[in-house]
Amino acid sequence: MDFLTTGPDDAAITILLAHGAGAPMDSAAMSASAAVLAAEGLRVVRFEFDYMATRRSGGRKPPPKAELLMPQYEQAVSSAPISGKLIIGGKSMGGRVASMVADRFHDAGKLSGLLCLGYPFHPPDKPQQLRTAHLKNLKTPTLIVQGTRDPFGTREQVPAYDLSPSIEIHWLEDGDHDLKPRKSVSGFTAADHLRGMAAKVREWTQSL
Repeated sequence: MDFLTTGPDDAAITILLAHGAGAPMDSAAMSASAAVLAAEGLRVVRFEFDYMATRRSGGRKPPPKAELLMPQYEQAVSSAPISGKLIIGGKSMGGRVASMVADRFHDAGKLSGLLCLGYPFHPPDKPQQLRTAHLKNLKTPTLIVQGTRDPFGTREQVPAYDLSPSIEIHWLEDGDHDLKPRKSVSGFTAADHLRGMAAKVREWTQSL
């Protein structure tokens, strides 16, 4: 398993991030998120699930069900280069898989928190197919950064879900699933939202 590290080697906190279903660990969105988090003094370690790594050699394997990726996430936690406290998470599907293994590591004292960037609460246009059952009793301190118009869960939809009190949701105005706003509507740029996300994550980590 290969890792891509951004940020200071001696950071007090390492954030282990997995990618979303369709883009690799070095996609523009993942790289931009890693850069702004590193600018806040956090160490970001990215990795890829096997199906995505296979695509680099010409394969086109589709993503398996999230449950089948749990062992690979657990492997990443065990083998990643960690400095200081550990937070796990990811973009979209990567954050979902992380949320499914988080309590195991938190209960063992190996994990301080969970960070999800654009959580896929449900498939687009299918709000009845919720992916939240395991979030009801989640014990790990969790921060979900979500765009208010994310088709996987909007600000109007998410408050109605039965979520654990350990989960904090930070809303980015007019953000989509990549947290990008429409400047003409919100007055914010994508860079504004990324910096705001990183500042919020840094503030949240200080409470862990």
